[in-house]
Amino acid sequence: MSYYSVLNLEKEPFSTSPDPAFFYRSYIHDTSLKRLEITIRLKRGLSVIYGDVGTGKTTLSRALLAAFSEEDGFLFHIILDPGYKSEFQFLSSLIRMFGINPPIKSTLDYKQAIERYLFERVAVEHKTVVLLIDEGQKLSSDNLEILRTLLNYETNEYKLLQLVILSQLELLARIKKIKNFYDRIALSYVINPLNQEETKEMIEFRLAQAGYRSSNGNWLFTDEAIRSVYEYSQGYPRKIAHICHDALEYIVMHQKPLVDAIVIQEIINQGNHGG
Repeated sequence: MSYYSVLNLEKEPFSTSPDPAFFYRSYIHDTSLKRLEITIRLKRGLSVIYGDVGTGKTTLSRALLAAFSEEDGFLFHIILDPGYKSEFQFLSSLIRMFGINPPIKSTLDYKQAIERYLFERVAVEHKTVVLLIDEGQKLSSDNLEILRTLLNYETNEYKLLQLVILSQLELLARIKKIKNFYDRIALSYVINPLNQEETKEMIEFRLAQAGYRSSNGNWLFTDEAIRSVYEYSQGYPRKIAHICHDALEYIVMHQKPLVDAIVIQEIINQGNHGG
């Protein structure tokens, strides 16, 4: 009998991969997603989403992509690691991403080629070009300056580039010192960890998405177990997913019917789960 059938599941409920189908929309996550959608649709330019490691920024970005997946008028480009060593390297990466093939001699050539590309796609073809950058805290000051330059490209009505940066909180202090960049932020939002009730809802949502159906209102996790998960994870979605996955593995291996607080404490004591 398979792992999934033992647990009455159809798939893995607590993967840490950024699957938008398992994106639990807490109030903060749902609000940030909706505000991002509005900012992009209105072509307002720069949005910055902050959050500690494990708060769900990357999954949020995938949910944002999914929200536009059936619309032809939006061109999304993603940078997962913006730790470029030089302006030239960053610009050449953007050129390849946008599919531009100009005669390149300098960074100025790159910038002019990108401006022409954006004008053609947005002002002429009436598309919306979105550049989404994850791990934004890795952006150097020089490359933040490049992004500032790209945000200068606009018509009388809207920005030609819609830029979304998802970053750890350390970026905030840095860009506050760059006034001509900080002033261009149209949307700034901080994703905080979940509270205890949201932790419970996230666990139950993910189980339901994985095919689990409770019998007589009983779930795989007792309320005491959820309280222990929350106390350990402090509401960080990635930590919640890690420990819940290990808890399900534990009850399968030890032939237990559900996850209780004793199981969670045993996993914490073992200390061999992800975090």
